[in-house]
Amino acid sequence: QLQLVESGGGLVQPGGSLRLSCAASGFTLDYYAIGWFRQAPGKEREGVSCISSSGSSTNYADSVKGRFTISRDNAKNTVYLQMNSLKPEDTAIYYCAARQTTVQAMCVSFFYDSWGQGTQVTVSS
Repeated sequence: QLQLVESGGGLVQPGGSLRLSCAASGFTLDYYAIGWFRQAPGKEREGVSCISSSGSSTNYADSVKGRFTISRDNAKNTVYLQMNSLKPEDTAIYYCAARQTTVQAMCVSFFYDSWGQGTQVTVSS
């Protein structure tokens, strides 16, 4: 059974950093594009970053460019989201999602067909 599990969320002060992990079980990530999404209370889910199956192509939302970095370690079957210079507006539940494809990843929800349960990120002093 294909499963994605996010971890690494928590409470951090503004300006701090967190690294989220998205671990896959039941399948290998080698041929899957991965996206990170977030949803804040009362807001729609938004795409944060996505990475192609090869890792050669990445995309970021304008709001996180220069602060967040997506990467993947297929040997560990894990995708990461390094988040630096965090702001209160980054507070949300963060989800990872997967789609088996070799085309360029799109950072939109409908592109993906498997989702994790999410991890809470809270940025507050």
